[in-house]
Amino acid sequence: MKYKMEQTWRWFGPNDPVSLQDVKQTGATGIVSALHHVPHGDIWMLDEIIERKKLIESKGLTWSVVESITVHESIKTRTGNYKDHIEKYKTSIRNVAAAGIPIITYNFMPVNDWTRTSLDHVMEDGSLALYFNWIDLAVFDIYILKRPNAGASYSNDIQLAAELRFKNYSAKQLDNLAGVIMFGIPGEKKATTADMLEKLNTYQDIDRAALQDNLCYFLSEISPVAEESGIKLAIHPDDPPFPILGLPRIVSNIDDFTHILTKVNNPANGVCFCTGSLSASPTNDLPAMVKAIGNRIHFIHLRNVTKDSQGNFYEANHLEGDADMYAVVKELLQIQQDEKMSIPFRPDHGHQMLDDLKKVTNPGYSAIGRLRGLAELRGLELGILNASEYA
Repeated sequence: MKYKMEQTWRWFGPNDPVSLQDVKQTGATGIVSALHHVPHGDIWMLDEIIERKKLIESKGLTWSVVESITVHESIKTRTGNYKDHIEKYKTSIRNVAAAGIPIITYNFMPVNDWTRTSLDHVMEDGSLALYFNWIDLAVFDIYILKRPNAGASYSNDIQLAAELRFKNYSAKQLDNLAGVIMFGIPGEKKATTADMLEKLNTYQDIDRAALQDNLCYFLSEISPVAEESGIKLAIHPDDPPFPILGLPRIVSNIDDFTHILTKVNNPANGVCFCTGSLSASPTNDLPAMVKAIGNRIHFIHLRNVTKDSQGNFYEANHLEGDADMYAVVKELLQIQQDEKMSIPFRPDHGHQMLDDLKKVTNPGYSAIGRLRGLAELRGLELGILNASEYA
């Protein structure tokens, strides 16, 4: 028997422009979803989880992965009532397990869940992609957010370019840039610059080592609960995988993963391997990382990026870009044959294209771009599985 990856699709709930009936037509069998209406830090109640699960199952689909139960900022900073929030997180884990959902993905990124500077970067073919640009980030950081001493985070060249760009941007462009950087997760409350500055201030005395300690403390508390409940935890890499807005990053490379997995050496403590986030760093060797992490990979995001010499990047088509998707998928499939199991994956993000250009969509999560990615990745997987070494 050859073990294929379980094909899943991220769905943001009943208000998602892509319906469950649409998802069913893609060929995906699993759903990746969350209760986005539940405030950060509150308990996911069992009845609400079951209600969402029944809705998904009514369309012949399976709720395969929870993405995400957001980690409250007090846990990340280990301040205030963080112990109460950890206990609530444990209760949510038990409730997810009671509902029969086996995997919980989460991240430990301070303040911002993910960061881009454009949600509609125009590609050569006219489709739209997500984009990250250092100069635009500096414009936001120095001139819109006005973070104290923000200029020290950027080279002289970027500071000069940001000053010029700020002078040439209209008020509307500046408002749009701020909205993009603080966009967050669809369905959740939007942040303001005042909110962001307040949160950033709580990290003034938290360096990389302190944030690592806070993560490992959190994992030492929740991993035993997850193991007892039959839940696999999957931490998502930092996106992008380098320090921004003066904040440390601690889930960005193989050393970070090794630290997390050895410091809290519990089989429930695992990784969401996101090829897009990790390939935004030129120092990451993704196939080698897959091999090193092995069966502690509990969930997979497959997408690609193309970087330039300054470290700016746009999200490329799934089989293009800087990540060697063939080599990555080959290593992932080898793990599955060795372990005799299927790991769920989803086509992460996708270009807004064709008819979706005329629709309101969640950035990165329009239907057609992800459908293209899923089809390409499904074909790549089939070709690898049919190769002689898997016969």
